[in-house]
Amino acid sequence: MQLDSVRILDLSRLLPGPYATQLLADAGADVIKVEDTDAGDYARYTPPTTERDVGALFDSVNRGKRSVALDLKSGGGREAFYDLVAEADVVFEQFRPGVADRLEIDYETLVAYNEDLVYCSLSGYGGTGPYAERAGHDLNYVGVAGLLDMTREDEEMAPQIPGYQIGDLGGGLFAAFSIVGGLLSRELGNGGEYVDVAMTDVVTSFSQAISHEALTGDDPRPGETALTGQFPWYDVYETADGRYLTLAALEPKFWTAFCEEVGREELIDAHRTDDPAELTAVREELEALFATRTRDDWLDELSDETMTGPVCTPAEALEHPQLEARGLVERPDDAPPRVGFPALGSNAPEGRDESVPGHGEHTDELLAAAGYDADELAALRDRGAIR
Repeated sequence: MQLDSVRILDLSRLLPGPYATQLLADAGADVIKVEDTDAGDYARYTPPTTERDVGALFDSVNRGKRSVALDLKSGGGREAFYDLVAEADVVFEQFRPGVADRLEIDYETLVAYNEDLVYCSLSGYGGTGPYAERAGHDLNYVGVAGLLDMTREDEEMAPQIPGYQIGDLGGGLFAAFSIVGGLLSRELGNGGEYVDVAMTDVVTSFSQAISHEALTGDDPRPGETALTGQFPWYDVYETADGRYLTLAALEPKFWTAFCEEVGREELIDAHRTDDPAELTAVREELEALFATRTRDDWLDELSDETMTGPVCTPAEALEHPQLEARGLVERPDDAPPRVGFPALGSNAPEGRDESVPGHGEHTDELLAAAGYDADELAALRDRGAIR
């Protein structure tokens, strides 16, 4: 992907929105962070920090971007933003619904300055509905979406907080997809458009494997569906060293391969049984089996056809030879390591900018390009409209 002719005005902060625009910046887009003149993006100061003395989260999702600091509550700052909008392709915001309207930077206002604008709003619950203005974080969104209820072994256990922010990152990913889709639609002659992305909606859309039952009166229960632990051939097992191994032999051929390799051919015919006693017996047999060796010993013995794999810690994952071979972890000479763009392409940008912008570092540069002279910039800065 080569998005180097695309300019995005990014009003978001923290994780969901910056993750979306980092993906687009990695694909070559010119992403301009529009920050307020006070604190800017809070992630700049959130520990832990990198050797560049900025928050590690900020460093991870704001590389290769430029920063302009405007007071959008002031007439001068807002007018400067309008001038930037006139030359932009995309405006992306992550305010709670209603804030953009109050700031007079909503879609209906901005299309007067750029009729072909693609405008994307990302929020927890979306711009409509009874929860539209409700405050929330990732945990709230995955709770409403049904994911949290299913993230446990059975109903006797309390729901478990996911290890990664599924709503934040899923919402950011879908926002990036929506922006690229909007740009393509515009290129096909359909003009600009407004897109409203809700993180809760995105997580709910991940429920495809169980949504039919949920919609037809049979509420799926944790631990009682094929992908949440109902069957012993799709589960997680502890090994002799207290680590864990995954087994996901849903298809008969993979279950057969597994049983043959571990010398348990007598279990082959139990595949897909619905007899509770037989399921319990198979699970107990597998628990005892996996407990006889360490995780890595099992990985060394089992072939690629057994549908097995390690449960890695985050550090182990980022050093795993599979991810290393894909080049997902980037270690630039002049910047901290990071997890990079999660796809390989034959037309990927080369020599990406790994710098992170200072707060308002590019304000003068960008506004000068929009037609502001030195005296006008000084006047705006004296009034606190820009930083």
